[in-house]
Amino acid sequence: MDMINLKGGALTLKQLDAIFETIPVEFDFIDENDIVRWSSANKDRLFKRTDDDLGKHVLEVHPGHSQGRVKQVLAQMHSGDRDGIKVLIHYHKKPVSICFYALHDEDGKYIGCIEVTQEVADFQEKGSLWRNIKQMFNKK
Repeated sequence: MDMINLKGGALTLKQLDAIFETIPVEFDFIDENDIVRWSSANKDRLFKRTDDDLGKHVLEVHPGHSQGRVKQVLAQMHSGDRDGIKVLIHYHKKPVSICFYALHDEDGKYIGCIEVTQEVADFQEKGSLWRNIKQMFNKK
């Protein structure tokens, strides 16, 4: 069984796929040329990605109203002026966290970014103690 060696350990491709299919968080890798190269494939995605989206410029997979901000953030990450950004939007009346993180190689060269998207309604503080207690008994 081939292992993928990572900092912190090693996983099989099957294990790595299972992780990204299970975690209810969207991950999109955008390379140093702002091309979408990989998207996590899980049933909980808010913003669907298809194989047709792979190889497209990142602006082609974002709605028109957000393209200016995405372009600005990417330019700042390319130049080294920004390492990331975290924004909160409302999508279908639910709070959604969208974070972009710049990625660099061992020499500090920009090699792309990861976009991480997650619905965060369950993370709001009000009622969190009761919610945490209920989760201990709810098996799903």
